[in-house]
Amino acid sequence: MECYSTITHARRELISSGTFVSVPVGSPPLFSPIKNPRKRKKKNTTFLNAQRRKREEMAEEMKLDLEELTQLESIAKRPRVLSLLSSEIRNLNAKLSKEAAPTAPPKAAAEKASPAVVSGVPSYVTLDKFSWDQDNDKIKIYVFLDGVEQEKVEATFNPMSVEIKFHDVQGKNYRCAIPKLNKEILPEKCKVLVKPTKVIITLAKASKGNWLDLHFKEDKLKPSTDKDKDPMAGIMDLMKNMYEEGDEDMKRTIAKAWSDARSGKTADPLKGYGP
Repeated sequence: MECYSTITHARRELISSGTFVSVPVGSPPLFSPIKNPRKRKKKNTTFLNAQRRKREEMAEEMKLDLEELTQLESIAKRPRVLSLLSSEIRNLNAKLSKEAAPTAPPKAAAEKASPAVVSGVPSYVTLDKFSWDQDNDKIKIYVFLDGVEQEKVEATFNPMSVEIKFHDVQGKNYRCAIPKLNKEILPEKCKVLVKPTKVIITLAKASKGNWLDLHFKEDKLKPSTDKDKDPMAGIMDLMKNMYEEGDEDMKRTIAKAWSDARSGKTADPLKGYGP
């Protein structure tokens, strides 16, 4: 009984001095329980690991896409297709660079940028805009590109095609190609000369004369020269091409001549056609 009185007295002293606050039964605690910091840290680590795995999977998919686009670019011939592939390759390279930037070590970031390489296959930006002129013996192609080094130029000359690759130009690789030339060239006499702000590609003509274009264009109006072929078949091929390429008046004239020839009115299908 005395012990209980002593405790009660001590409790009253504490309450009156403000050191102890009496809390009614059922009231919420004055302080929230401290959560375990280890559990929170583990949860954050799991989330970050999941995000990192997702980024790595996306980067791997983009690398596979880039590798396939690069292979397609190497076999593409049409300028529009080459331009579209080149644009998509640049976009993927930019995305991959952006993904890799945060994780790159500080030392690597300060080093000189290296050309893009995907799975051992270099990536090239296609140069489809250039100028050219000619004389009776040669063609000169002017590619305006800064930072090209002569020893890093790879030239492939064939009688009917040309491909020039510029490696490690300010961290990128470039490619200029003509899959099929207008006429034949002499590969052993062709050359590439690097200037400070441009590259001059000289093509030696196999035969002297004027070129109407750098690229080969099939002459649909030119009749066949096959000696073993029926002469009339060549004329009919010529008429067919003229019909496909001609205007409405030409088509009506050729159709009438063909109809007359079939009906026996004239033995010459081209009779009545001309100026």
